[in-house]
Amino acid sequence: MNSLVLPKNIQSVLDRNSDPDTIFREILPLIGEVLQCDRCFLYLRNPQTKLAKVAYCWRRHPDIPDATTSDWELESESLPQEDPLFAAALRTDPSVYVEDIETSSPKVVNKDFEHEYMGHRALIHAHLRHNQQLWGILQPAVYGKPRVWSESDRALVTELENKLTPLAIAYVKAVTES
Repeated sequence: MNSLVLPKNIQSVLDRNSDPDTIFREILPLIGEVLQCDRCFLYLRNPQTKLAKVAYCWRRHPDIPDATTSDWELESESLPQEDPLFAAALRTDPSVYVEDIETSSPKVVNKDFEHEYMGHRALIHAHLRHNQQLWGILQPAVYGKPRVWSESDRALVTELENKLTPLAIAYVKAVTES
């Protein structure tokens, strides 16, 4: 099924590498291109310590904000109340596909939060979860216009969740537990 869902260039990165850092650096631009996004970032977290950071971020052009954070920081306790997408991720709900933050239900998206902190218009909030714990969020996003996420987009992201979650766990454990 991998070859049916993952494009060859993405599968090639996974086949050639075992180091999570190398994979994340190489794969984010490919995900952004395949999904025709403006930005794609990877938020990683340790579910035990609540230390987190946006470790990787690809941007189509420099006008798009860079979401990368330099240090591991303690997650804000208020974040789940402010951001329904993050609350869903913490509950390890299925990933969320937002076609337009302007018209999405406030139960799904806090439009003001998204405007203030993210700036995108459409996004995928892909939850990297294992054993009912959130280890990361892959977030491809589009700026300036709504976006309908196709069934092939959803199949790709589901397969990426399966492939990237063990890598996220290994990376987070290596850097936050040493």
